[in-house]
Amino acid sequence: MAKGYNENRERRELVASFGKSLGKRAGFACEWCGAKDDLRPWEYRPGEEPALELLALLCCRCRALAGGAPAEPAELHTLRNALWSDSEAIAGGVARVLLRSKVPWAREAIEESIYDEELKGRVFRENG
Repeated sequence: MAKGYNENRERRELVASFGKSLGKRAGFACEWCGAKDDLRPWEYRPGEEPALELLALLCCRCRALAGGAPAEPAELHTLRNALWSDSEAIAGGVARVLLRSKVPWAREAIEESIYDEELKGRVFRENG
């Protein structure tokens, strides 16, 4: 029990160590929707070693969406702009939310916006 607790604590500390870099990159706003409140790091691929490109600074609502909460159609249009990011955690995370929502324009928006072909292919394989 103590080993798991210590590993989890160490991981949280490692993720938190990216806080300043994330805040600067994000302009101290949610990297998906632009909100300014309750910002925290979110891991795009939690099974991998934390790295700046695999983290996004998200507000409470966007963290909920990333965790599977249902989205309102208006929210999805706001998130769509984040697909243009060159950060894997930002563009890939939003792509997951859009694909999960099953909105008819999601695939086309992802195709048009994500220019990293490897990321685009991975998003469609994992969530398509």
